[in-house]
Amino acid sequence: MAQGDFLATIRVRLSALTQKAPAKINLFLAVTGRRSDGYHDLVSVAAPLVWGDTVQAELHGDSLSVACDDPAVPTDESNLVLKAANAFRRETGWAQGVRFSITKKIPVGAGLGGGSSDAASALLLLNELSGSRLDGPELLTLASGVGSDCALFLAKAPVIMRGRGERVEPLSKEAYSRLRGMRVLLFKPGFCVPTPWAYARLAAEAPKGYVAEPRAEAMLGAWLSKPGAGAEELLFNSMEKTVFSKFPAIPELLQLLYSRFGIAGRMSGSGSACFLLLHETTVTAPIEATIRDCWGPSALVVETRLS
Repeated sequence: MAQGDFLATIRVRLSALTQKAPAKINLFLAVTGRRSDGYHDLVSVAAPLVWGDTVQAELHGDSLSVACDDPAVPTDESNLVLKAANAFRRETGWAQGVRFSITKKIPVGAGLGGGSSDAASALLLLNELSGSRLDGPELLTLASGVGSDCALFLAKAPVIMRGRGERVEPLSKEAYSRLRGMRVLLFKPGFCVPTPWAYARLAAEAPKGYVAEPRAEAMLGAWLSKPGAGAEELLFNSMEKTVFSKFPAIPELLQLLYSRFGIAGRMSGSGSACFLLLHETTVTAPIEATIRDCWGPSALVVETRLS
């Protein structure tokens, strides 16, 4: 290859970068109360999955744009990728135009953090394209301002989340070793649970839907301080009762799966997606068949792993 062709190829590669945008599940989620700013405080352990979206960023003109292969995803200024990109521009002064393309696998309204993950990936791509204008802590602060779940995706490993989700803390090596690489069966019905509705319903039912912060910390601390405690001992979601009262198809299936296969499932975040943690020897075919028998062919069923 001639030197000119080689340099042109390098320039193309540097101007178009791709980043994985994983889904997440909440292994532990205790909502502790509503804040004065309208958000909710929580204590959570969230873990990214191997499975998720893909985000590409390409230098293009002097404006920002986003395209997605899922028509249900908005591509206007309400998209978190564009919110993240505009925040990056304001913070760094870097004004280069970028065209984002999202290959979507994570469904909306699922409690899997798809929009936040895409936004976090966009920040990583912008930082690389701009020559690493922000360091790790600066990116974390910026991500926290874009969306409550964005910060966790920068860690690329399970984290403890506090506040409205912007305060993240890595797990200890020992605790992480209990979760790393676990098999996960992820499944979602054909319907969504709107996150604003779920939290508004929780607030309307206050205080019965909330977990006192000291109790939430004690529950989490008990698992963290018990060496070798299995991941199944961590599972908890205080939003389930509120969501289940409106969407009974979710608890009915989880109860059926437990009675047939002895595996306790959980809802992730505010739903509607749920998950099972699997042993390496677990055969998933009959579990998947049960899910589809109950929720129909529109149900999403994916086997993946914790990162």
